[in-house]
Amino acid sequence: MTLLFDVQDHIATITLNRPEAMNSIDPETRAELHDAWKRIKHDDSIRVAILTGNGDKAFCTGSDLKKTMPPKESFAELTFGRSESDHLLAGLDTDKPLICAVNGYAMGGGMELALACDIRIASENAVFALSEVRIGSIPGAGGTQRLPRAIGLSNAMLMLLTGDRIDAQEAARIGLVSRVVRRDDLLSSATAIASRIARNAPLSVRAVKRLVYNGLDMPLPAALEAERYAFGLLRDTEDRIEGRRAFQEKREPNYQGR
Repeated sequence: MTLLFDVQDHIATITLNRPEAMNSIDPETRAELHDAWKRIKHDDSIRVAILTGNGDKAFCTGSDLKKTMPPKESFAELTFGRSESDHLLAGLDTDKPLICAVNGYAMGGGMELALACDIRIASENAVFALSEVRIGSIPGAGGTQRLPRAIGLSNAMLMLLTGDRIDAQEAARIGLVSRVVRRDDLLSSATAIASRIARNAPLSVRAVKRLVYNGLDMPLPAALEAERYAFGLLRDTEDRIEGRRAFQEKREPNYQGR
């Protein structure tokens, strides 16, 4: 299989499994990713997901140009004629946290996959680039929009307009990744973060993610009002009561997402 999907302890781990092709995205992998996004979104047993790549050389180098031919349909047909989009990230609109564990190259669409995640950690050998301008194109899966939001305008423009590569340490310096770890510790580090998230109240975690992203495009007074509204919605949930009881009884809470 070109994609591995495993769920343990409320954590889904999605592994791109084409190491011989630098985990590039062919049509089969794209279809399996779309199924994975849907499963993450709709499976209530999943509270957080990790996206990573198999092998030591690459997380993902974008589309497999050897197997991905230009579409036969017109752009209008693709945009208006299908009930579901074939876009790489179509269906990845979820309030559940996504962690990207980047090993090796994250290039083009691979870097855009990482940018679509909420938390990014990298191995020491990670390399990042959006080099589409060098081949007469542009990042087409959110790169021009998510990168400036992640690292600021000047650093994003430097990467986007030059197409230059940056290493893991530079990625950490500019805030593209949260931390850099040894290659052998990458997945365990991502899983440790996911476990801490999964232990928290699921509705609260999802509310926080939604508030953060929605608030980025709101004036501060409107964003604060949305925060107060969400606080009120969560105030009387079973999980909030369970959290208080667990604190009083000095035990781990048993959250149910209710």
